[in-house]
Amino acid sequence: MMTIVFWLFALALFAVATRVGRHFGVIPIVSQLLLASIGLPLLMLFWIEPHWQLSGAQLVTPVWLKSFYSLSFALLLGTILSDVIDLRIDRQSVKIALPSFVVPFACGLACAVWLLPEQPWLSSLAVGLVFAITAIPVLYLYLRHIDYPPAATRRLVQSAILIDLTCWSLFGLAQGSLDFNSLLLPIAGALLPLLLRTLRIRQPLCYSLSFFALLVVAEHYRLNALIFGVGYLICMAWLKMPLVMPLKALWLERLQTHLAVPLILTFGIVQIDVHSALSEISVLQMAALLLLPMASKLLGNWLGLSWATPSFAGASKWRESLLLNIRGLSEIVFLNLLLQQQLISPALYFALMLMGLIATLLPALAGMNKPLLKSAVIPGKEPLCQ
Repeated sequence: MMTIVFWLFALALFAVATRVGRHFGVIPIVSQLLLASIGLPLLMLFWIEPHWQLSGAQLVTPVWLKSFYSLSFALLLGTILSDVIDLRIDRQSVKIALPSFVVPFACGLACAVWLLPEQPWLSSLAVGLVFAITAIPVLYLYLRHIDYPPAATRRLVQSAILIDLTCWSLFGLAQGSLDFNSLLLPIAGALLPLLLRTLRIRQPLCYSLSFFALLVVAEHYRLNALIFGVGYLICMAWLKMPLVMPLKALWLERLQTHLAVPLILTFGIVQIDVHSALSEISVLQMAALLLLPMASKLLGNWLGLSWATPSFAGASKWRESLLLNIRGLSEIVFLNLLLQQQLISPALYFALMLMGLIATLLPALAGMNKPLLKSAVIPGKEPLCQ
């Protein structure tokens, strides 16, 4: 009973934080990251554990909760991967994305090898990918919030899609390389759109519902959800089949904001013993994990933007470098995936979560929270949730 009370209380806290943040012009994911990174650890440390006598392990034990987690995880991962269908590769986006991925990825690998305790190569690879990742939905929302020029918005978002598609694909393939048999079912599932087309099924909703349903199954049974998700959507893109979200945009946004994201964040944070996590990581390691991902990502972004032509007259490489450094939803999902598979420690999870919060706040702290133009909406593009 106390576990149910805690989760209802946690969801209420996120709802209040989101509402207060919106009052001050803050997008939901920033308010939620603030609560998750600072508020929840303090709540666990000073109230839940000493007064309610509940540990993080007890709070994530119920079967019904794990089912909700699988649904939420599949919804968020599906939303992120859905950008694969919108990918339109052009030379300028590739020029931006290449250094923006390679520089932080190399820095992350070096950090994992030289600064962190000895760990499996897959964990080191994952750390490098966390350094490189960009939050596509949060970036798009932020660009719309400041009324960024449509063409420049489209180019930055396309660059972010290329970066994240590379990250998700590399990690999925690396996981599969450990056990090639584990790739068979996800790859078979990813080819389902071809079978549906052979059966002359043309309704996009059928393809889309199958995608989300199989994504839930893949996550629940610990199959390679990344390979399935990326492969399935590449098949849909090749067939020129649009992805239809299972709910209307407004309800999908509400479901993500008030249930899925709070559940994912809380599920990860409550499993962290703050005392032991802080004792397991040195001051040098914490400083490196907070600063190096952002510094290397900013350098890679700046190099890529310098290589590409300016997106519009007067475009600032410094501003766009900060924008491409935004983390958020993509990093949250990726970190939770790594934590659930025990590829990173709770201490590393906590440090990288804090880094993601700071990186997402940087554009606002740099004064980039005011609209540039009176209007800048990408034609035909629905607002991305979170």
